[in-house]
Amino acid sequence: MAEKNFTFVTEFLLIAFTDCAERALPLFLLFLFIYLITLWGNLGMIILIRMDHRLHTPMYFLLSHLSFMDICYSSVTVPQMMAVLLAHGVALSYTRCASQFFLFTFFGSIDCYLLALMAYDRYMAVCRPLLYATIMTQKALLGFVGGAYIAGVFSALVRTVSAFTLSFCGTNEIDFIFCDLPPLLKLTCGDSYTQEVVIIVFAIFVIPACMVVVLVSYLLIILAILRIPSVGGRAKTFSTCASHLTSVSLFFGTLIFMYLRDNSGQSTEGDRVVSVFYTTVIPMLNPLIYSLRNKEVKEALKKALNRARLS
Repeated sequence: MAEKNFTFVTEFLLIAFTDCAERALPLFLLFLFIYLITLWGNLGMIILIRMDHRLHTPMYFLLSHLSFMDICYSSVTVPQMMAVLLAHGVALSYTRCASQFFLFTFFGSIDCYLLALMAYDRYMAVCRPLLYATIMTQKALLGFVGGAYIAGVFSALVRTVSAFTLSFCGTNEIDFIFCDLPPLLKLTCGDSYTQEVVIIVFAIFVIPACMVVVLVSYLLIILAILRIPSVGGRAKTFSTCASHLTSVSLFFGTLIFMYLRDNSGQSTEGDRVVSVFYTTVIPMLNPLIYSLRNKEVKEALKKALNRARLS
């Protein structure tokens, strides 16, 4: 048998994008710009929803939490990515890597749950309008969001414990932008079958379960829209769902590519590109998607800008 280095890993070295030093500064500036846009866009969305009483509805209540999660979600990874670019590699202790993995999984799981809740909200608004006000109450919304946060903690805790009870040996280099599951699994040695099964089961529980809620909700919405007699009525009803559907497609599409596929033989370069997309680009795009495609948000934004101009 070929000899293998069984030195157990006590820290991890992030080396993503360090192979081309000349790209470090342009990439750093690009990610800094994206991160600032993400912070301002999502923070602006939260403030706008809080300020305008017309946006005090269940959909925008959920959207404000989604914006907050996008700020947290991006803040866990993007500053780390910029540090790797500036320092041409960053060493993370075992505990720090596990903490980053927990927080990323926590915020990512809540994002999934919130997108599923938003799909259910649109289903109730379109297909059950007479029951909407009695079901989507403030108390119910607080229960839904609270449940999403509790489920996020549980999912992140189980996945983190399962991932970091694995044995890591040999090289400690992670050619990735942060401590994520696919690159960590490449460093494992010994019997990891039980932990990997737990990790996969919880990935299946979170991502596909939320996708089923979204797909069933929108299938029923589409059927309801097709029953509307006027073309204008169908277009108006679908426009209220288009922003959320766009956001869902982008987010779940990249998660499926990363976590619900066979990672054997996959290129690290491709994984890095996809991870950059869902950790930096999607949180930046969400406020733009909801503001550019939503008449109520655009009107609220114009009102806020006019108020700021006059003051």
